[in-house]
Amino acid sequence: MIRIIVDGREIQVKEGTTLLKACLDNRIYIPNLCYLEPLENPPASCRLCFVEIEGQDRPVTSCNTKVLSDMVVKTDTPCVRRLQRTAFELLMSVHHVDCAHCPANKKCGLQQIAKFLKIGLKPKRLEYALKEPDIYEDHPFLDYHPNRCVLCGKCIYICREQNGQPLMALAKRGFSTLISFYGDQAHTDLPCKTCLACVDICPVSAITLKRSADSHPPRV
Repeated sequence: MIRIIVDGREIQVKEGTTLLKACLDNRIYIPNLCYLEPLENPPASCRLCFVEIEGQDRPVTSCNTKVLSDMVVKTDTPCVRRLQRTAFELLMSVHHVDCAHCPANKKCGLQQIAKFLKIGLKPKRLEYALKEPDIYEDHPFLDYHPNRCVLCGKCIYICREQNGQPLMALAKRGFSTLISFYGDQAHTDLPCKTCLACVDICPVSAITLKRSADSHPPRV
C-alpha cells in the first residue's frame, strides 16, 4: 500500500491503482462516464475526470493515471471544474434532452453529473447538433438511440466479456461516430435476446429493448 493525499485527506491505496478508482473507493467523487474498473486501458473519452496533481503543469484524466507514493491531488479547483463543465456542455450539445420520456430518468449518469457540477442539462453557450435518424431499429431485439449515446464504450466492452467477442463496435468518425451492431442480424438466435448486458450497463439508456412484445422475453 502507498500513501496519497487527495483534497487534503490522506488515503492508503494499492500500488498500480488508477487515481479515479482510488478516489471512488474512498468516497471521493470525480465525474465520469466511460470508466469501468476491469478496463486495462481506459479510453478517457468523456473528458470529465480531470484532477490536478502537485508538480504537474496541467490537469490530467484520473481514469488512466496511476497513483504514485506521496502524490498530492486536488479534485475541486477552478481549473478542474471549468474543464469538466466545458466537457459536459459539449456532451450535452449533441444529446437529446427528453428526460421525462427516457428510461434512464432519475438514474441517469448525466443527471448525476449535472447535479454535482451545478450545471443545467441544456447548454446555453452551444448550439444543438443532433444526429439523424434519432433511432436505429434494424437490430431484431434492440433499438439504438444515437442522440442519447455518450460513446462511453461500456456496451462494447461488456458485450465482448459476455459473448467472447463483441457484437457491436464504434463506427464512423468525428461527430458522426455511433455504435454499430454487426453479425447476422437477420437471425433471431443472437445471444442479445437473453443477454441484455449492453442495455443494463448503458448509463443513459442509449440501447433499449424493442417495445414489441414478441421480440424479447419478459424481464423478471
